[in-house]
Amino acid sequence: MPTQTYAHRRGQLETYFDRTAVEAWMRLTSTAPVGRIRATVRAGRDAMRATLLSYLPDDLTGRRILDAGCGTGALALEAARRGAHVTAIDLSPKLVGLAAERAAGQFGAGHVEFRTGDMQDPDLGEFDHIVAMDSLIHYRPGDVVRVLSGLAARTRHSMLFTFAPRTPLLTAMHAVGKLFPRSDRAPAIEPVGERRLAGLIAAELTGWQVARTRRIASGFYTSQALEVRRA
Repeated sequence: MPTQTYAHRRGQLETYFDRTAVEAWMRLTSTAPVGRIRATVRAGRDAMRATLLSYLPDDLTGRRILDAGCGTGALALEAARRGAHVTAIDLSPKLVGLAAERAAGQFGAGHVEFRTGDMQDPDLGEFDHIVAMDSLIHYRPGDVVRVLSGLAARTRHSMLFTFAPRTPLLTAMHAVGKLFPRSDRAPAIEPVGERRLAGLIAAELTGWQVARTRRIASGFYTSQALEVRRA
């Protein structure tokens, strides 16, 4: 069950991505020219997407994948081209609509079903793999692990997600964001140490183990991929 802190942050994210920043995200995730800072973010996100996709089997024929927090759908589309049947879900109806428009049936051997809603919805069914790229970084570590625990019950093989690593820079940015809030800024990230997060996962997810991990740092983008697999 979602906690109050999870539900509150989810509401903030829905408002931000569907109203405040939808135009900026449309541009960032396109091939349109962007400024120097956003170019580093775009490059970082591209590298992170490639990392998460590399943690999946090369041949995804017949595999069911949940793209949890799909945004504009780039990862879902790549997985479908490798044969996966992808359920791509996001809180923002506008981003989901843009994702479906950009995909335009270019799924290759697979398929993508775009949906608006919460990644925790049990009606989504069961999956072979779940991928959550930069969609859990705004939640507190305890909420992140509770989400993973719920998803684990419906996942056969692996869960891939990203977290904001606790680095001096991210910690400082997090503190400044709280001190000087702005109405157009994304809800704050929640940096967490890798060891602490691994410990929480080990305590909560029986029968699962932490596997591969990789940090991507590109200018103003810093995020860390983590693979959790059935033991």
